[in-house]
Amino acid sequence: MKQRVTALVLIAVLVFYVLLVGSRGVIAIRDGQPVTVVLGVGILIVPFVGAWYIWRELSFGFAMQRLARELAAEDGLPQDELARTPGGRVVRDSADEVFERRRTETEANPEDWRAWYRLAVAYGDARDNARGRRAMLTAIRLHAGKAPAASA
Repeated sequence: MKQRVTALVLIAVLVFYVLLVGSRGVIAIRDGQPVTVVLGVGILIVPFVGAWYIWRELSFGFAMQRLARELAAEDGLPQDELARTPGGRVVRDSADEVFERRRTETEANPEDWRAWYRLAVAYGDARDNARGRRAMLTAIRLHAGKAPAASA
């Protein structure tokens, strides 16, 4: 829940920034001078990139939630079997052990989106978020009936 609130706050800040920058671009274009018009058009590109980024991240999050709901309905979500420190952090050796099991499961079933989803969670537990995201993207693509990306 904390991550969702953080994401919503960051999206709100980004939307505010996009609107502010976009308004400055419109002001520059209205000035009418060739240099400021070109600058204004350049400035307007930033809000479009920001809107694309927001859309991409929200789409990713919603797709992850769809897969999680489907796995939960099948009683297939990965169980939390990780050892933790007294402070609640995951013990790295425990995360590595679970990761190896998930990796083996995924290698045995490379076309199973459920295995990729569980592998993505294991990557997250092992604090390898970049690979976890790629594994989740592969799970999303497989769930949608598409071939996985070559880099996944």
